[in-house]
Amino acid sequence: MSTGSPGSPGLFALVLLADGRFPTGGHAHSGGFEAAATAGRVHDVPTLEAFLRGRAATAGFTSAAFTAATCAALARGTTDECDGLDAELDARTPAPALRAASRALGRQLLRAARAVRPDAALDALAAAWPHGPHQPIALGASARAFGLEPRTAAVAALHEAVTGPATAAVRLLGLDPFAVHAVLARIGPVLEELADAAAGSARTPPRDLPALSAPMLDISAEDHATWEVRLFAS
Repeated sequence: MSTGSPGSPGLFALVLLADGRFPTGGHAHSGGFEAAATAGRVHDVPTLEAFLRGRAATAGFTSAAFTAATCAALARGTTDECDGLDAELDARTPAPALRAASRALGRQLLRAARAVRPDAALDALAAAWPHGPHQPIALGASARAFGLEPRTAAVAALHEAVTGPATAAVRLLGLDPFAVHAVLARIGPVLEELADAAAGSARTPPRDLPALSAPMLDISAEDHATWEVRLFAS
């Protein structure tokens, strides 16, 4: 796993970006878990593991690919490609509720990243999308500002894709946090493989990037957005 040598700034940057306490607003989102739990599709540790594996292989992988592609594009010294990446990701996000959540998270991530690591590319993206680029675009740009490579950026995206719902499972269902983190450890090798694949597509044209989806997440997100009482924003 190419994250830099022990103690390097790159390794610390990965930990910082992946930390749930980094002020991106991610703690307010469950990645579709709240809707799945309320519908009874996830109710214990085994069903949580199935949910996380499915989310990582679909929406998580697509997010990781666009994160890595953004990181690679900005490494070429221009933000010009980000318009196309954002547009292609928008086309891969059919649910309006998920598009809104992604842009809200992207806006907050840019705000946090710009505060701790001033960077001209981050400033340019914030100016181009005052309501926020999609979260994977912001994450890829933030990773690049911290000097991370595309594969490491993909790792951060996949980490976010599974740890958000895992944390929500503890809060909503009262699952044993030790058992939940054992699940995360078990799926680690799968995430490594997905990160390799995401990084491998990082330099392909935006239109050819992965377009894997999870229709049930899209449908549930639209239903969840209508709830009057909910713990999470998505």
